[in-house]
Amino acid sequence: MADEELPAGWEKRLSRTTGQHYYLNIYTKESQWDVPDKPAEGPKEVQCSHLLVKHAGSRRPSSWREENITRTKEEALELVKSYREQIVSGKATFAELASKYSDCSSAKRGGDLGPFGRGAMQKPFEQAAFALRVGKLSTPVHTDSGVHIIHRTA
Repeated sequence: MADEELPAGWEKRLSRTTGQHYYLNIYTKESQWDVPDKPAEGPKEVQCSHLLVKHAGSRRPSSWREENITRTKEEALELVKSYREQIVSGKATFAELASKYSDCSSAKRGGDLGPFGRGAMQKPFEQAAFALRVGKLSTPVHTDSGVHIIHRTA
């Protein structure tokens, strides 16, 4: 039973106090002693900030920053990667970069989108946001709007 298959969303952990194994729901952080028999329920709602870089192929290639966005998808991806690196290395905060460079109107709130449930965002964005743990940063996410990095805040 060393490599038991657990339903999605569960991790097997070892209790430091009892030495017994328990099972942790990675979404809610609730734990139980019994082996789970169905996938863990994720959160009904998350809160995220994002930094969006639009490109010429975006659904609406204009923003509060630029009336006519002409950069390529590849250039947008490179910008997002450079912003992510600045955040990860501590050279800048997510909110600073989102306020300055995001092509979304949420830039004036440091990229904060507020809480949202499933079905509120484009599918690739939703999947990435709900998969993130609180406090974590996504890799670049492509949607019809452009290229994003997402920071899960709650």
